[in-house]
Amino acid sequence: MRDYYEILGVERGCDGASLKSAFRKLAMEHHPDRNGGCEDAAARFKEINEAYSVLSDPQKRVAYDRFGHAGVNGGGGGAGPGGGQFHDVHDIFNEVFGDVFGDMFGQGGRARRGGPARGQDLRYDLEITLEQAFAGAEVEIVVPAAMTCETCEGTGAKPGTSPTVCGTCGGAGRIRASQGFFSVERSCPRCGGTGRLVLDPCVDCHGHGQVRKERKLQVRIPAGVDDGARIRLAGEGDAGARGGPRGDLYIFISVAPHDLFERDGLDLLCTVPVPMAIAVLGGEIEAPCLMGGENCDGNCKIPVQVPEGAQTGKTLRLKGRGMPSLRSRERGDLVVEIFVETPTKLSARQKELMAEFAELCGEQQHPKSSTFIGKAKRFWEEVTGGC
Repeated sequence: MRDYYEILGVERGCDGASLKSAFRKLAMEHHPDRNGGCEDAAARFKEINEAYSVLSDPQKRVAYDRFGHAGVNGGGGGAGPGGGQFHDVHDIFNEVFGDVFGDMFGQGGRARRGGPARGQDLRYDLEITLEQAFAGAEVEIVVPAAMTCETCEGTGAKPGTSPTVCGTCGGAGRIRASQGFFSVERSCPRCGGTGRLVLDPCVDCHGHGQVRKERKLQVRIPAGVDDGARIRLAGEGDAGARGGPRGDLYIFISVAPHDLFERDGLDLLCTVPVPMAIAVLGGEIEAPCLMGGENCDGNCKIPVQVPEGAQTGKTLRLKGRGMPSLRSRERGDLVVEIFVETPTKLSARQKELMAEFAELCGEQQHPKSSTFIGKAKRFWEEVTGGC
């Protein structure tokens, strides 16, 4: 699919006014009714409307900038995060051009806003631990959402009464008026385009047909989920109006920083201090791991064999001890970086032994130091001319 900014011919950082201006110009140029029903013009017009429906919605635009077309669930007519601002092409056109062009471009006689309307999509930002991302988890969240009023069953009218048909528009939700050569259709100002009036409103929802309540939901976090992932819960958004379907709930995942581990794709990285004696002689140490899953308290350990002569910065890779993949049975590795600890508080006897050890060490025990000293000596000989 083409880039939405490219379709409208605007820069990514453009403001709303520039966006609307570009859309107006392109929509007027490519509207099918102005191009004799040309199929190419119709396809181009649809593409323009789709791009504008996403980029004109602040939340959808953020999602598109971050995730591309996948972030808005396929684009303008769908239900991406924070969606629901525009329901179809005609809504977009009215939003930009106003009702004056309604009948000119073939929108006359459409009572679009009075019928069932899909509920708004909702966004919920959820922070989880690395342990939860590693093992998967069930998390309970509390989401405020619009619910159909139980008292009036969504009608907005006081129990025992019903909404009445709007006398101004006759229930159509739109009215016609003549402006010059044009017969103009616009939303009914009395009923707001619903075609009905609530004369005796419900005391609980105040005539809206919906109330906002907190809902508890169980969210399943799949093992291997990464920072920035999105989980869609279909039908868990706001309730629809006038019998319309519920919107969706989008869970945006962030993984909290961990005290011991960093994540690199499917690999887990950690630094482990190693006593100098083990670094010199080789031996076994214990490294932290997440194999205990969500209930691991950081004390889960795994044995690691350190080769003799290990230096600070050396890495040891433990196959299959990293993060699980979301899309396969593959697992990453646990990469342990060694940090050799130098003893700081020595007894007299320990110092004596270290001094004896230093005397016994030759160039073979310190090849890098010997190489460095040799290079330094040659450098000074060149500088001083051997004096």
